[in-house]
Amino acid sequence: MGLWSLLPLLLCLPTLILSEDYSDVTVIIRGSETIAATSDEFICATIDWWPPEKCNYDQCPWGKASVLNMDLTNPLLAKAIQAFSPLRIRVGGSLQDQVVYGTPNLGSPCRAFTKSSSGLFGFSKGCITMERWDAINDLFLNTGAVITFGLNALQGRKQIRKGVWGGAWNSSNAQEFMEYTASMNYPIDSWEFGNELSGSGIGASVGAEQYGKDLVELQKMVNQLYGNSRKPLVLAPGGFYDKQWFAQLLEVSGPNVLKGMTHHIYNLGAGNDPRVANRILDPQYLSRVSDTFRDLQLTIQRHGPWSAPWVGEAGGAYNSGSRTVSNTFLNSFWYLDQLGQSAKYDTKVYCRQTLIGGNYGLLDTDTFVPNPDYYSALLWHRLMGKGVLSMDIGGSSYLRAYAHCGKQKGGVTLLLINLSQNMGSMVSVRNDLNVDLAQGQGITRDNSFVHGLKRTVSWVGSKASDGLEKREEYHLTAQDGDPLTRTVLLNGVPLELTADGDIPPLYPVQVSVSSPIYVSPLSIAFVVFPDFEADACQ
Repeated sequence: MGLWSLLPLLLCLPTLILSEDYSDVTVIIRGSETIAATSDEFICATIDWWPPEKCNYDQCPWGKASVLNMDLTNPLLAKAIQAFSPLRIRVGGSLQDQVVYGTPNLGSPCRAFTKSSSGLFGFSKGCITMERWDAINDLFLNTGAVITFGLNALQGRKQIRKGVWGGAWNSSNAQEFMEYTASMNYPIDSWEFGNELSGSGIGASVGAEQYGKDLVELQKMVNQLYGNSRKPLVLAPGGFYDKQWFAQLLEVSGPNVLKGMTHHIYNLGAGNDPRVANRILDPQYLSRVSDTFRDLQLTIQRHGPWSAPWVGEAGGAYNSGSRTVSNTFLNSFWYLDQLGQSAKYDTKVYCRQTLIGGNYGLLDTDTFVPNPDYYSALLWHRLMGKGVLSMDIGGSSYLRAYAHCGKQKGGVTLLLINLSQNMGSMVSVRNDLNVDLAQGQGITRDNSFVHGLKRTVSWVGSKASDGLEKREEYHLTAQDGDPLTRTVLLNGVPLELTADGDIPPLYPVQVSVSSPIYVSPLSIAFVVFPDFEADACQ
């Protein structure tokens, strides 16, 4: 191959490919069977209840981003939701168990949240009017959103000692609200019961035995309300994983009640923790959360195999996120890595805190303009299919890799996340169908200019490529090389709204399937192999 015939390939790869600072990595994808499966609406984002007065660390980053005061007519909001076609939205959060519903028999004025030293999280009870609920559902219907709604699970209970609540759930207000919702044919995919009341709770807790009995009552209500039509799923507990509490909840509620066990994850620490950025780039730290995914999967298999794990809320850093990290490109390294880890353990849905609000919104709280994580979520949603594939990876621990069946064009999609700040990765992808045959293949370094480019083959099937097959690459990098930027580049082009406020097209680069994949330092790549031979993805 002469120099001039190499130039088209070189132009498709980052200029850093010409440096010596890269490591060789081999990825072997096992396409004969899937190891787990997500749902079609795996990507999910939350809308919370926090009022503007919600403050942490001398900042109040919520503005008008709550269920009660968000500008539902903002065209950027609708367009951001519609781009997913569909996006799952979970309505819920810390104040969920203080929300009452303004139905005819409420018996008290329907008022918004106010600051209250005696209330949970420093706020009084709040109320949503049916007029506001109608307006929210207009947005959901017009954008095709798939809705999970979190119900108040403390109604009727009494505090029996600090942080512990007892007594049966009073379902009357929730039942009226659900009856109204069903009568209007609003698109509720699932009803979630309670928020962070499991185990020792956050602010309040309820015992697993009583919680399980209340779930049985909720399931009966759903059965009666929806009759022979499609019934929304019942989810719980929307809290932090506690093995004994979760197991007891499954056993008490019994078969075919709890279809999704929702748990929350904030594994990066507090929003003001100066270590958040370093933790995002530490592969050993990121991997710790796999223990939770694994344990929950085993708990469900042993105590309630009719259920499935969901991440009901995950924002990385808690207390509204990190003001310096959570809305930047750097945050996508944690976010996409955790999506990949959770999917491997059969997580069906992963709800990001938040769609909008706080520092961790996919959209900017004030402008509704997408933050970098929005585009990361959108690419995952469009490219990563439901089937999760097993794979082997050799090389640096700073290169994270996840393989799924392709979503739109068949084949396989590979997600590569390079956490290294100074070392690129030259990736050879192989199919386990022919890994023995390919074992002897390597890199030929003829000279410093073309080194790494003459890898004999990156096979994706039982035959070597003839050079005509193509793959699609989507490389995400930081603008100006600054990982804390709020502008992300796709294949070198800034991702910005169009003049009409539309989400920009996400175009890949077409690359010969037999060439190596170069993943530059601190970058992310989705690579689609439409012709990859994977029986599990047929």
